[in-house]
Amino acid sequence: MWGYYVALAIRNSSRSKALTTLVIVLMSFGVAACMVCYAVFRVATEDPIPARSATLYVPQLDNFGPAKNTNGEPPDLLSYLDATALWQAQAAPHQTLVYPARWGVESNNPLVPPMSLAGDAVTADFFAMFDVPFHFGAAWSAADDRQHATVAVISPALNQRLFGGRNSVGRTIHVDGLALRITGVLDAWNPKPRFFDVAGSGPHSAFDDAGQIYVPFTVAVDLKKVSATWYCSANGINPDVASWNSFLHSECVWISVWVELPTTADARRYADFLRNYANEQQRAGRFAWNANIRLRKLLDWLAFERVVPQSSTLSMAVSGSFLLIALVNVIGLMLARFMRRAAEIGVRRALGASRRAVYRQFMTEAATIGLAGGLLAIALTLLGLWSVGWLFEPGIARLVHVDASLVTGTVVLAIVTTLASSLYPTWRAARVQPALQIKIDG
Repeated sequence: MWGYYVALAIRNSSRSKALTTLVIVLMSFGVAACMVCYAVFRVATEDPIPARSATLYVPQLDNFGPAKNTNGEPPDLLSYLDATALWQAQAAPHQTLVYPARWGVESNNPLVPPMSLAGDAVTADFFAMFDVPFHFGAAWSAADDRQHATVAVISPALNQRLFGGRNSVGRTIHVDGLALRITGVLDAWNPKPRFFDVAGSGPHSAFDDAGQIYVPFTVAVDLKKVSATWYCSANGINPDVASWNSFLHSECVWISVWVELPTTADARRYADFLRNYANEQQRAGRFAWNANIRLRKLLDWLAFERVVPQSSTLSMAVSGSFLLIALVNVIGLMLARFMRRAAEIGVRRALGASRRAVYRQFMTEAATIGLAGGLLAIALTLLGLWSVGWLFEPGIARLVHVDASLVTGTVVLAIVTTLASSLYPTWRAARVQPALQIKIDG
């Protein structure tokens, strides 16, 4: 029976080619616009570390006070005093300090020129917490952090550039003039968004590639390395080397702290610890305000930092509106298409066809048209993805890709939308009075 309805749909479509073509084109453009924007949006909102995101948290602590914070929110970053105090307290099973910086890297090979590279100052737990894979070697140890060991971990790209891709563990590179021993070379690792230092790099850099060198936090501080981003609650404080100790003991914020809390109970305990720490600072006279803390999960943190560009969110709304407009127009076209066949419907009903049979016929016809629209929408979606770099940020545009779910979703959306637009026209067609149509034709 369904084969008969499909054959009937194809035959009827060939009799009203203009209307059928217009429906297919309208629907395919609306669906393609939605799917292109969805392809961008899903990249921008993707979980960068699904296996661990539910257990990773960012603590925030207000050391600026209510007169200088934003809408009651603590600063995104922590001061050196607070960050190191939380790290040394060991109140979480795993924790790491992070801040991004640029590093001057020199090789012992005279043929390799000096380079200025992006990277991060981190503590040893960084690599285990964030599931960072290694191709050669491993991370440094917590003891290396405490002892200010002159070590480093490098990316595979930097290893290729300096050592031709060979195992460079134990080799030495010079970073900002200091000789550092390589303990590990990363395997391919480039999470998107680059969640771990988004507060220090800014949301505009969230989809840039990860850095090429990782240096122990304590060594970076010894080198008087300044973060790429820092804010101070008082004017006149500059993180220059002449006043480095003053900067470290100031209320300037420039360090991200990440903690791993496996259970909800662990998260509650850590929040209590954070609140008690802030209360201690108040009792010591450092803070003149009540404790103002936050403990956000990774995905909540990315939302708070507005990592998803407004352009991708706005484009989803605009494309959805465009699809809705297309849907309204298709309803009109389908109504005209179906009601032109009122006489045919009347004869079928007079010969004993039920309204359910009319529903099946016309909904099958709508699904067939939707399938054709879906195939055209796939082509238009591929064209849209090819040109997505002209409309969205390059860092996001290069991550957009086509996969089976996108292709399937395009076809399904086209069929479902066409079926939805055919509900009212089909209802009207099924309500045709057979006697009236036979009388008019007679």
